[in-house]
Amino acid sequence: MHQAPPKGNFTVLIPARMASSRLPDKPLANIAGLPMVVRVAQRAMCSSARQVVVAADDPRILAACETHGVHALLTRQDHVSGSDRLAQACQLLNLSGDAVVVNVQGDEPLIEPILIDQVAQLLIDRPEASMSTAAHAITQLADFCNPNVVKVVTDTRQMALYFSRAPIPWWRDGQSAGQDGNAFSQLPSPPPLRHVGIYAYRAAFLTQFPQLPPAPIEQLESLEQLRALWHGHRIAVHTTDQAPGPGVDTPEDLERVRALLRA
Repeated sequence: MHQAPPKGNFTVLIPARMASSRLPDKPLANIAGLPMVVRVAQRAMCSSARQVVVAADDPRILAACETHGVHALLTRQDHVSGSDRLAQACQLLNLSGDAVVVNVQGDEPLIEPILIDQVAQLLIDRPEASMSTAAHAITQLADFCNPNVVKVVTDTRQMALYFSRAPIPWWRDGQSAGQDGNAFSQLPSPPPLRHVGIYAYRAAFLTQFPQLPPAPIEQLESLEQLRALWHGHRIAVHTTDQAPGPGVDTPEDLERVRALLRA
């Protein structure tokens, strides 16, 4: 049985910004009577985190959080990435350099608290890693081939070797003999891994990370975590048995999550 880390071992930070091209004012989207960012924070509060803090870019997010008893900080609006926003939050909270911080995305209202604990505990247990994250087995061939589904390959110690939007590991003998000779006919074995976008960092690395020069592979794949690998940092990967609930990027995603909660 999973042993959750004791209270006080890590902090959850939830970056939240109002600007979203596909879903305007996304953090405040109503989900079963609560703003989405509040619902995410309440899920995170069910983990073993010492504290859960929303790092917001808009006073309206701050007000919504305060109304529902969620700790929130106002950060700058001009941050280019969520990592920059979290780095500022670490400074505002005066976190020590060795403090473990878990980044829970503000559009994951169905996040499992135990997954937060597991990713935090993995980093605590792996001092050689600068970050930890999560993955689960891919069970659908369409997901393996979908560039919007990020894949990760790990080594024998569950350290990430590479993340990609391409189907990795590439199955040399798995192409179908049909009209499209580059298409896979089935999933490779063992199953490939889908990356789950939750991260744990040590605060010192998190404040350093946005200052690292962007990596060519990061820019090609549009995957920020590749910057860490490019600069020689290790990322430990927890493989979970269950696929996380859907996140919210579009109005269609929002309706799907609302329907799941109604059910």
